[in-house]
Amino acid sequence: MSSAPNGLFAYPIVQAPMAGGASCPPLAAAVCEAGGLGFLAGGYKTADGMFQEIKRLRALTRRPFGVNLFMPQTGYVDPAAVEVYRGQLAGEASWYEISLAEEDIIGTSDDGYDAKLAILIEDPVPVVSFTFGLPSPAVFTCLRKAGTYTIVTVTCVEEARAAQTAGADAVCVQGMEAGGHQGTHRDDPQADGTAGLGLLALVAQVRETVALPIIAAGGLMRGSQIAALLAAGAEAAQLGTAFLACPESGADPLHKKALTDPLFVRTEMTRAFSGRPARGLVNRFMREHGPYAPAAYPQVHHLTLPLRKAAAAAGDPQGMALWAGQGHRLSRTMPAGELVEVLAAELTAAQHALKTRQMRSAS
Repeated sequence: MSSAPNGLFAYPIVQAPMAGGASCPPLAAAVCEAGGLGFLAGGYKTADGMFQEIKRLRALTRRPFGVNLFMPQTGYVDPAAVEVYRGQLAGEASWYEISLAEEDIIGTSDDGYDAKLAILIEDPVPVVSFTFGLPSPAVFTCLRKAGTYTIVTVTCVEEARAAQTAGADAVCVQGMEAGGHQGTHRDDPQADGTAGLGLLALVAQVRETVALPIIAAGGLMRGSQIAALLAAGAEAAQLGTAFLACPESGADPLHKKALTDPLFVRTEMTRAFSGRPARGLVNRFMREHGPYAPAAYPQVHHLTLPLRKAAAAAGDPQGMALWAGQGHRLSRTMPAGELVEVLAAELTAAQHALKTRQMRSAS
């Protein structure tokens, strides 16, 4: 698989590693067994929690799978800004009748990265991907020696070039349409509100810049879209929102329902829930607090976590982080394995239709 990720799956379909519970072992296993590449999300878990999920997944499938890690966040976080935001959320805490955590959350920025990486080197998995940054070349060397294929999430040409130089095996090119967090290597508040690159344009630019295999991600919900990205130079497509509504997904039922609920008509980027730009369904919490959320990740994530849990427990999607890509209205509620098969059939049909049109044009 040094030149292309074909050896990892029968179909060029990757299930995105969605942190927070959605990408659980049953979902990843179902995708793997159907011929796609399932992923576990290492983010927001302890090292042992990640290891236990790997053990569960191995008991469910013998096929290749991946594990995603969040890179440690090294940017400066203003404690005063976080405390101001805590005060702004006091009304939310009162509404849900909870107390916001008062413990120090400023230093909680590495997500247990070193311990998780040590586990993945000692007990290797087929694929490891990285989000929010770039590991050192030594990390790529260790993982390669362990037989692990490495992928780095990138959101621009410069990040893709850096990933190739550092020694990554592939890049996951994430367009602005993607749900959840943007996997930028540097969180720049000055870029908030500016239009990022759409996936098709970004894949074309990265394809002409680096020689690495490309996994395209961002708003993909149909096999015909996958066909378009493969034609543009990608080797595979990564889908997150498309798998959220599957019964195997660990997403909250309220989150699954909201994907196609007419009440939620659009998505936007926001820092409201985590302090880092992420795309979700626009709800009350996002509208009221998004404009005031500081650039403080993952501190704001930890600050708002009790509120989001309380909203879910109260059955109130207006207070939850409803991560979703721009294609969320195309969500289909079906078992993950069946969804992989449907996507593969749509991909084949789209490719056949394109070939037929090309033949007609040539004749």
